[in-house]
Amino acid sequence: MTIDEMLDRARATFRRMPAADLPAAVARGAILVDIRPQAQRAVEGTMPGALAVERNVLEWRLDPLSSARLAAAVDHDVEWIVLCSEGYTSSLAAAALQELGLHRATDVVGGYQAIRAAGLLGVVGRARHCLREGRALVAH
Repeated sequence: MTIDEMLDRARATFRRMPAADLPAAVARGAILVDIRPQAQRAVEGTMPGALAVERNVLEWRLDPLSSARLAAAVDHDVEWIVLCSEGYTSSLAAAALQELGLHRATDVVGGYQAIRAAGLLGVVGRARHCLREGRALVAH
């Protein structure tokens, strides 16, 4: 199997989200998770309001049964939207979350670059639930 075949197989397991759908998803309570490494976020820019959870610990932080879970990982019904730079790594990550039973997990088509191009960088930071989760992370 090639990486392209693996990516196609992963993407066949869930419905991906166009960047234009992000405002509605956030409005209904979805949580955006930026899995880009800190160094990449520093170069490309941050996504205000998104939870920064690097890829190597993603499953542990979002699995509601994990002892290392985030406070927001309350059950398998949380709508997680995974974000990487261009939407490749995030597809593999969202498929892994689906395998954990996080059935509402998805990713953003085109990733951070698509959100930036659509002028939607501020949409998550204004969401009340995202501000609350961010404060909870800082308090831990």
